[in-house]
Amino acid sequence: MQRAALPGGAAVDVYLTHLQAQYSDADGYAAQRALQAWETASFIRATRRAPLVLLHGGSGSWRHWARNIGPLGAGRMVITPDLPGLGDSAMPEGVSTPEGVAEILARGLDHILPAGSRYDLAGFSFGALCSGHLAALDQDRVRSLTIIGAGALGFQRSPTQLVKVRALSGDERVASHRHNLAELMFADASKIDDVALAIQEASTRGARFKSRGFASTDSLKQALLRGRGQLNAIYGEWDAIVRPNVQWRLDLVHGLRPGARAHAIPGAGHWVAYEAAEEFNATLSRFLTERA
Repeated sequence: MQRAALPGGAAVDVYLTHLQAQYSDADGYAAQRALQAWETASFIRATRRAPLVLLHGGSGSWRHWARNIGPLGAGRMVITPDLPGLGDSAMPEGVSTPEGVAEILARGLDHILPAGSRYDLAGFSFGALCSGHLAALDQDRVRSLTIIGAGALGFQRSPTQLVKVRALSGDERVASHRHNLAELMFADASKIDDVALAIQEASTRGARFKSRGFASTDSLKQALLRGRGQLNAIYGEWDAIVRPNVQWRLDLVHGLRPGARAHAIPGAGHWVAYEAAEEFNATLSRFLTERA
């Protein structure tokens, strides 16, 4: 096992056990570092819980979970894919929809999970959309689904004004990253730190899959209607893509399935798992351990 590090030198207190998974030529997709499974030291000593699969947001990578892998990994394996065409994963041929991404993920999980084993699933933003389709596709294995900062529920996405950074460099590029994080990801810009900026830089460089444009559809809602099992939702109170109507999403989730749970974390923005990591980790852990 080896220690993992984030851009900028910040360490993640987890250990890498599966560095990469390769898909067969028949699948038409080969991914380097596509599926990464993390185990904390406590995992090795503890009774195993169901694995937790975390799907990152659009134009992102597994690093979106930098403040969550360790705390959530106590007693369980945490699997953090780089979604196809994002992060270090290869760009898939002929795949451009969340449904197609879900099919790739289902095949990829076959490489890591023992046959017949079940897992908990959570997804952030575009990853929430993909997780909904994966849960609908893989119903026999998904124990619970938690959507985080989710769009694509049939409501209009709130507008944000982002700056294109690909042609920028130096201080101008860093300043633009900071602007975009404040505009979209954080409610409190003072919480944007060097690690968040480094993650944003790495995410921008690795983004090839076009994940924008789905948030104002009802694609996730339709997938949730096809699924079954425990459904949960977590939002930041001031999530930029849904404010000022977070409650509409919470009410919708509550009405989709009996026992569904939905929670807004006060003062947090879209990247709630980073900005309010302690409360987020506690909320998701509670959802995973308590049955509705």
